[in-house]
Amino acid sequence: MNAAARVAPPDPTSAQVVGFMLPFIERALKDRVRYRYVQPTVLQEGESFRIEAPCCSRNVDPDGGVIPVARLTPAPDGSWSLQRHDHAAGQWRPYAEPMSLGEALDTVCVDAERKFWP
Repeated sequence: MNAAARVAPPDPTSAQVVGFMLPFIERALKDRVRYRYVQPTVLQEGESFRIEAPCCSRNVDPDGGVIPVARLTPAPDGSWSLQRHDHAAGQWRPYAEPMSLGEALDTVCVDAERKFWP
């Protein structure tokens, strides 16, 4: 069971509470399966959170630069939408919604299909 499943996240219904989500997301990412040796960064963009990390596989950036990994956006009903970055097209693509924040973080941390950590 990962950190997202062990700790109940705060309710994302207000902008003020969304600010407390950042440390929760950062802690959950420590349990990821892929590229455990790089340090991802979580950036708040309004009420959304963008996860980015160095591209150590060099599949996307041959120079190993920082690439977008996932974006999490809360909905008014408390659910979340998860987006993955389409590196070839240079844009965000919907991946799944509605989901709990724990489900979204589990999806990003496990990434069995390599949709987030290429």
